Amino acid sequence: MDATSVGALRQALAGSPLLEATRGFAGALRTAVTGRTARGLLLVGSAGYEPWHLAAHLDEEAARSGVPQLAPELVRHRPAAPGAPAHLRQGLDRLTAARRGQTVLVVTPDPAGAPLLERVADARRGGATVLALAAGDRELADLAHERLTVDRAVDDGFDLVQHLVSTAAGEPPRSLLARLARQFGGEPAQRW
Repeated sequence: MDATSVGALRQALAGSPLLEATRGFAGALRTAVTGRTARGLLLVGSAGYEPWHLAAHLDEEAARSGVPQLAPELVRHRPAAPGAPAHLRQGLDRLTAARRGQTVLVVTPDPAGAPLLERVADARRGGATVLALAAGDRELADLAHERLTVDRAVDDGFDLVQHLVSTAAGEPPRSLLARLARQFGGEPAQRW
C-alpha cells in the first residue's frame, strides 16, 4: 500500500474510532522513541508472525519524517547465522537485555506464546516501554504500557492498521488543544 492509498484510507475513515485509535497508538510510539532518554526501538512478532512489513514502513517513515528513532531493530525468534547481516541476527535474548529508554513494540495477530511473553516481561522489568499491536492476547495486553487491539476477524485488518500506525507515527504531534477540539466535534482552535 503506497502513501496515496493510505491517504485515501485515512480519508474514508475520518472521524472513526479506528483512525483515532491508530493515531493515539502511533503518538504513544513516537513519544516513546523520541523522548529525552529514548534509546531505540525493538520490533518483534510471535514465533509464527515476523513483522517485516511494519519494519519496512517504519524505516520509510523514519526517513520521510526526519525522525530516525522510528527505524526499528527487528528481533527474530529464529535469528540468522553469525555471518548474516546484523539486522537479521537479533534473537529474543535482545529483549532480555532491553533497559530504560528502549521501546519494545510487539506486533502479532497470533498469541504471543510463553517464550516471547517471558522476554517482554524481562524488558519491562528492565525499564523498557512496551507497546503491543495485537489481536486480543490478554497476557500480552497486561504487559503493555500502551496497546492497540485489532479484530482479527476483519480481512486484511491487521495489515491496514499497521499502515495507519506507521504513517501516523511519522506525523508531527498534534497539540493538546487541537486534539481536544476534534474530540468534542469542533474545529481545531486557531492560535492567537
